[in-house]
Amino acid sequence: MNNIVDSVHEGNLNNRYGAGQIVLPRIGQGTFKVLVTEAYHRRCAISGEKTLPVLEAAHIKPYSQEGPHSTSNGLLLRKYLHTLFDRGYLTIDESLHIEVSKRIKEGYGNGREYYAFHGKKLVEVPNSIQEKPSKQFLRWHNENVYLA
Repeated sequence: MNNIVDSVHEGNLNNRYGAGQIVLPRIGQGTFKVLVTEAYHRRCAISGEKTLPVLEAAHIKPYSQEGPHSTSNGLLLRKYLHTLFDRGYLTIDESLHIEVSKRIKEGYGNGREYYAFHGKKLVEVPNSIQEKPSKQFLRWHNENVYLA
């Protein structure tokens, strides 16, 4: 066995791995991450966290829904907040206040940590008006993703 690909093709991984997959990278994703990270001063927009390994560049309007790789369509978020944002459990209104869905408590019986952010303004935003979250994209997220 020369490498893991050969092992997968030979079926010799003791049934520990599934079939291989081809992943198509989104063109521009790396640049988007760098631009959003810098625009938000390397801090989570919601929590202010600055440990880079746990921060992700989130699209407000997903790339898969024709959302652009522009800083005005991005938020720098901690991984777990990014997940909640993408799944509609939290959103940002047009005045940059955080809204947390009541469905977290209804569906999971918890969420105290997340509800502490409800109604608060983002703690970190880009300095440049052109890089701040677009009201158009925020409105789209509120109308199409957020679980009010």
